Amino acid sequence: MEATKEQPTKRGRAGRLTRTPLGWMLTGMAAVGLVSALTATGPGPVPLLGAAAAIAVYAWVTRRVAQRPAPEIARSGAGRETLRGAAVGLGFIFLSALLITAFGGYSFSWGGDGVLKVVWAAVVVQAGAAVTEELLFRGLALQALEQLWGSRAAVAVTSLFFGVAHLGAEGATPWSGLAIAVEAGVLLGAAFLWRRSIWFVVGLHFAWNTTEQLLGIPVSGHTPDGLFTVDVHGSAVLTGGGFGLEASLVPVLISVALAVPMLVLAHRDGRVRTRHDARR
Repeated sequence: MEATKEQPTKRGRAGRLTRTPLGWMLTGMAAVGLVSALTATGPGPVPLLGAAAAIAVYAWVTRRVAQRPAPEIARSGAGRETLRGAAVGLGFIFLSALLITAFGGYSFSWGGDGVLKVVWAAVVVQAGAAVTEELLFRGLALQALEQLWGSRAAVAVTSLFFGVAHLGAEGATPWSGLAIAVEAGVLLGAAFLWRRSIWFVVGLHFAWNTTEQLLGIPVSGHTPDGLFTVDVHGSAVLTGGGFGLEASLVPVLISVALAVPMLVLAHRDGRVRTRHDARR
């Protein structure tokens, strides 16, 4: 009888732990990360199917484990928010590449055989990566840490970890890690606080990576097939060197110029939580 009484107590304690912000964050990250690991490099449409599965897993963890609603993945307005984010991501990379080219850092040549095949492969892989990474970092980590310490600390911590996560890429350096932390971590964190929509940051992230790939620019050290090939000239401070555009000073400055007004708008609209708010 004592064992019978003890068992529900242990289960109840485990349940309470998983419902804490750190508990549901780790549970969700393990589940979404597993889906990503199994599908990210799969053939054909497998990465897209993996993205859909990751969204379903995220929704289950949010509602059943965290026991909170998930307005950030609401279907209503999802297409509109994705397109808005994609417009920002497309403009960000085009402007960065244009400025680097204007200063003599890049020259492009058409590389293109099998246009449809190259575009399809880029879309499938980058869509899967954008969805799973945004669910992990902005959907789970940022929102969990935000409940504990407020929005600013959550953006800072997730940005740091996002930069560290990219240090294993080919050509990575401490500078490239810092650059990614600012460009991707701070910009995408600010974008999420502003719109409170996973779809917006997925669109931004997807358009960013896909545009880089199609231009033939390495994406965080990886050089998949694109429509163009790029020749790199001059200082790595301008071009990003072997790591790619993301290690250039140019997009770092542009990302800050984008992130600051997003944070201002998020604060104006009451979407930034303080430590005091998090403790209530």
